[in-house]
Amino acid sequence: MSIRVTEGVMRWALRLCSRRSPWTQRSLLMTASIRNTSFPSQLAHVWGKRQIQPWRARSLVSSVRSYSKGSIRSEDLEEKEIPSSPLADLPAETTSGKIQTHSPFRDKLMRCVSPSDVLDLTCQYAPTVRQISNCLTHMWSIAKRMSEEQWRYEMQLMFEHPAFDRLLQLAMKSVAHMHNEDVAYSLLSMVSLGVPQRSRVVQVFLRTCQEKLNDFDEKSLSILASCLEHMESSPSVSTLKEGMRLVVEARLPRIKKVMALQTMMRMLGRDAPLDLKRKLEQKALTMTDQFSIPNAQYMITTMATMGFYSRPLLDVCSKKITENLNGIPFNRLLSVLHSCKELHYRDLDLLTGLSDYVTSMLDIWTNKQVLLFLSVFESLVFCPTPLMEAYAERVISSPDALTLKDLLCVLKVYSSLNYDLQHRRQQFLDSLSQALDSYLPKMSGPALLKSVFHLCLLGHFPSAPLEQLLQSSTVEQLNSTPSRFLPKQEKMFQTVDLCLRLDRPPLPRPLTVPQSVLGDPAPSSPSANQWILQSLQSVLRDRADTLLEEMVMVENYFIDGVITKPLPNQTCVTEASSREGGELPPAESSQRTAVICAPLSGFCYGTSNPRGPLAVKIRHLKILGYHPVLVRERELRSVPEEKRTEFLKGKIFPEDHRSDTRPETDQLQC
Repeated sequence: MSIRVTEGVMRWALRLCSRRSPWTQRSLLMTASIRNTSFPSQLAHVWGKRQIQPWRARSLVSSVRSYSKGSIRSEDLEEKEIPSSPLADLPAETTSGKIQTHSPFRDKLMRCVSPSDVLDLTCQYAPTVRQISNCLTHMWSIAKRMSEEQWRYEMQLMFEHPAFDRLLQLAMKSVAHMHNEDVAYSLLSMVSLGVPQRSRVVQVFLRTCQEKLNDFDEKSLSILASCLEHMESSPSVSTLKEGMRLVVEARLPRIKKVMALQTMMRMLGRDAPLDLKRKLEQKALTMTDQFSIPNAQYMITTMATMGFYSRPLLDVCSKKITENLNGIPFNRLLSVLHSCKELHYRDLDLLTGLSDYVTSMLDIWTNKQVLLFLSVFESLVFCPTPLMEAYAERVISSPDALTLKDLLCVLKVYSSLNYDLQHRRQQFLDSLSQALDSYLPKMSGPALLKSVFHLCLLGHFPSAPLEQLLQSSTVEQLNSTPSRFLPKQEKMFQTVDLCLRLDRPPLPRPLTVPQSVLGDPAPSSPSANQWILQSLQSVLRDRADTLLEEMVMVENYFIDGVITKPLPNQTCVTEASSREGGELPPAESSQRTAVICAPLSGFCYGTSNPRGPLAVKIRHLKILGYHPVLVRERELRSVPEEKRTEFLKGKIFPEDHRSDTRPETDQLQC
């Protein structure tokens, strides 16, 4: 590790060090070094979002052995990520009454800028019971605002500091005399700072919380809930969570703060009984007039954490977020969208508003940020038209700026959503091909297959990636794929094979997909949709000139019903041909209509635009001479039974719905 410290920074650190203890001196010198230090990229141990090196972890383990029960393994120091919680983020000074005003200790504590400073202060004073809690809370309040590099150094210094062990010993002895709020804050601070959860001090605090739980007020309960949400499962934690569930259920009508309610909801999580989730929902609905913008965001992520879908609550939150998009940071917007995906919730106004907002931020946000939004939009089956158009222009102007990961994401999004750029389409596809060609020498087989598959969905067939994919060496590599990936891989190869045979792209030399990667050529027969079949039979009951074939397989495509009918005005031509003793070929004398009942997932949300595989299916059926008629399954089910036949007639026989004057014209022509 090379450390380059400027002379001015070191001089500043040494001036401060002259008046500080050895531990604070070391902290300041390290802080000065951090500013010009480059760190190795591979760090094995994780502490929340913070990473520490293995040799640092070993020294930290040895420093906490004195107050922990039994041996502690290094993995005990690994703490799950603690997301930013409104309660966890409360600074120590906001807890009214915890720090006495006009106190020398309080004034000096507020001037501490590192955990080591706080520990030095405890060496100068004999902290009271309340001051012990103040120290722990202030240490966490300082530490969480540090950069990643400074965090690693400060945590090492904190655990090696001899006063840290003494402070935890004092906390363990004083816990029985602490106020309930101090107990909750101290436990939260220790767990957040990385004190091992199986250590004796944490276990003593957990048992004390169990004993005092019935006396905890709303604020103390919410602080404790914020802590328990991120703690590993153990008998003490499970017992305390169960006790909190009973207390929350009993006190639910008396909860007054939205944030406290949300924190308890997250702590209860997915394991909460359904009737309790319903009670929490009703309580939240009575408090919607208190919702701030952060409350609305946090409520959506809270429902995702609980695995609980409440349409009324989600609608209220979505409306508030949609009206205030400009004031919400990138990470929170992305978190809201991911939660919507997890809950299978889509609100057209929210998605449209977010799409327009991201488009307006296109010149400010990085490529990675925009692609993260495009990816989650695609997973929600929503086509953000303005964003797709604007981002395509960026790709056309600078295709070389795309990394391989970016490129795969762009191909997946645009092919899945079947977005048509119209007059810019060829430019966009050529730009993607240019970027793809530059990565071909170092692409793995699976990545190459995905790229070609998505390009085929888009109807674009660059020769270089196709030839490399179908080389024997690449095919052999893909044949060694683990069995769990084979079905998806075979499906992609089948699509590539169909596109080569049906689209017949102009390639320098003919290419075929080897049979060894196509899997079973016989597709599984899907179950018949009885609703559509019965309705089709009713539609054709009075039409003697039409023929219905049910459940037809064409290539690898399933069609609910194929209707063969004469072409418009073909009756007169047929009669004239018969008088002349001739006969028209069936392909020229009839029209084949392929009726496809597609699920809602086959279309972009809020539109009738088919996406991905369904769009390719329609394209190929047209090449094979069929006239595809798409019927959305939910749309069909929403039509009353007595009107269902007329609804299908309008889609299959649109000529019957022409104006009254049109048939007379046809007769004159005949």
